[in-house]
Amino acid sequence: MARRKRHEEDHENHERWLVSYADFITLLFAFFVVMYAISSVNDGKYRVLSYSLTSAFRSAEGARPLDQSNASTSIAPPQINPRRSARAEDNARRERRERARKLVALAMSALDPLVRQGQVQVSEGARGITIEINSSMLFASGDSTLSSEAEPILRAIAGALAQGDFPVTVEGHSDNVPIANSRFPSNWELSAVRAASVARLLSESGLAPGQMSAIGYGEQRPLESNSTPEGRTRNRRVAILVESMAPEARSEGPAIPFGVPRA
Repeated sequence: MARRKRHEEDHENHERWLVSYADFITLLFAFFVVMYAISSVNDGKYRVLSYSLTSAFRSAEGARPLDQSNASTSIAPPQINPRRSARAEDNARRERRERARKLVALAMSALDPLVRQGQVQVSEGARGITIEINSSMLFASGDSTLSSEAEPILRAIAGALAQGDFPVTVEGHSDNVPIANSRFPSNWELSAVRAASVARLLSESGLAPGQMSAIGYGEQRPLESNSTPEGRTRNRRVAILVESMAPEARSEGPAIPFGVPRA
């Protein structure tokens, strides 16, 4: 009897692992069920969230408010016509260029005698409209102090440009005749200080300082050859660039005389 009882206990011990194995399989199955439930995405809520983020970052006009009650339905994003958008942008740029032309024309009406004499010239290029003033009208030779004749010229220009919000760049240019004195070791310094002097008077005459910048190019950007006295006179100038950014001009090219219609 003792031997039979020991044999029954040994048989029970050998099959007890099935209970642990069954528990393990059950837990493993429950684990995968939970993981699957977590990983499943509500398609409707996902689309609502995606459209909300897209609308917020793009600031799309006419975006429809989200209806949480219809979260399961797909929401189509607003359709934007690329051609219409490009056309609207071009129209806005064209209007901006036309406003710049009117402001420059207003300034030139007050400087008509100088324009007729060739002392002030206006041209239109890719970056905008440029008003070029011969340095002899503004400064004495080798000097950066504005002359008495310069003030009415610059005040007329500032009064017109102050009516707009266009960025204005004042550029100083010189010929290639070397200069070396106690103030200016080269034409580069002379042209830079001249540009700054013009910008300062424009600011004092009503043009916002935040609209302006001044730069000196020295003899690096001549309009004509410096081999003749006429060419050197032409190259000594101060250019006031009104940056209107014409949409039709895609790259830098030769300047077109102001007022001449395009082909």
